[in-house]
Amino acid sequence: MIARGLVALIAALLIGVVAVRNAAVQAWSETAPKRANAAWSDHPDAQISVAMIEIAQAIRNRQVVPATAFRRIDAAALRAPLAPEPFLVHGVKADLAGDSAAAERDFVAAQRRDPRSLPAAYFLAERYFRNGDARRGLVQIAVLSRLAPGGRESAAPYLAAYAQNRANWPQLRALFAAEPSLGDSALQTLALDPANAPIILALADQRQREASATWVPTLLSRMVAAGRYGDARAIWASVSGVRANDQTLLFDPGFGQASPPPPFNWDLTSSTVGIAERVSGGSLHTVFYGQEGGPLARQLLVLSPGTYRLSSRVAGGSSRPESLYWLVRCDKANTELGRVRLDLAARGWTFQVPASCPAQWLELTGSAPDLPQQSEVTVTGLSLTRGGGGG
Repeated sequence: MIARGLVALIAALLIGVVAVRNAAVQAWSETAPKRANAAWSDHPDAQISVAMIEIAQAIRNRQVVPATAFRRIDAAALRAPLAPEPFLVHGVKADLAGDSAAAERDFVAAQRRDPRSLPAAYFLAERYFRNGDARRGLVQIAVLSRLAPGGRESAAPYLAAYAQNRANWPQLRALFAAEPSLGDSALQTLALDPANAPIILALADQRQREASATWVPTLLSRMVAAGRYGDARAIWASVSGVRANDQTLLFDPGFGQASPPPPFNWDLTSSTVGIAERVSGGSLHTVFYGQEGGPLARQLLVLSPGTYRLSSRVAGGSSRPESLYWLVRCDKANTELGRVRLDLAARGWTFQVPASCPAQWLELTGSAPDLPQQSEVTVTGLSLTRGGGGG
């Protein structure tokens, strides 16, 4: 089945569709179809309008569609052979009568007369998928995604469900290559469930496997929330072109690689807490406003249990450097493993990672003093190594 939201959208459009070429009749057909019919009763657009209203009212009241509605449609088809609505109506009628071949012919004829017909695309998609013709069905889904308001978002859940079957992957790859924006929406929907990571990697083409792809932050955040840190970091490294291994404790200690996304690269703040920005030459410029506490820069680490030593230097003056700290805390449990004042980190600081802490946040954070005062410093020489030593 096509996604319910898309079904409701197309059904509503079918009930209200009126293809009118005369401006006066168009206005009356949309607001007062009976008045339009009285003013120009034999105009095909007026006949179609009145017939569609009669059909809609009968369906809404769960009544048999009056024969007069179909007669109006037939008469309009003779007067306006290029109008798609008569073929749509006859296609639905044939489908309800069990004549699948006739229904398909009518829907194809409607789409030929109006390639932008949403109902025609919907009925053809439903017809092709019902008959097991996935290739042509996906073509119609692509048409719907382009024409319907919010069509890509409406179709994406359906495509995500369709992607659960490995046998459908070749057709989906072809569709995503032809309709990149639709592919992006489908991958974004798949990324909402971390279990879909293998499907995303199988379907994403070269462009969609870049760090800037819209699905990347969604999938990484969901995988981290699920505690799948190692898998998340491996995917992050793959899309970022980073050679990550067990020896890489801290990514980009020199603050020079902005392209790889958080959380395994630096997430820099620009908020009411302050700002943090990379500076050429391997340093981080920070301004802490002193009004409220919070992180200025942070990165998610995946350190194995043991002892670690962190050090950094401060370049440039500050009125209150003691308001800035390096701290390490466990993800989820939010257990703080320790902190050191930024101006004291040059001599080194050690901390312990317990076995119960599989992932850790390293944060440069500001602590608001009793009397708010701005701090501005540049951080350089950041280093994280295994083992103890130092203060």
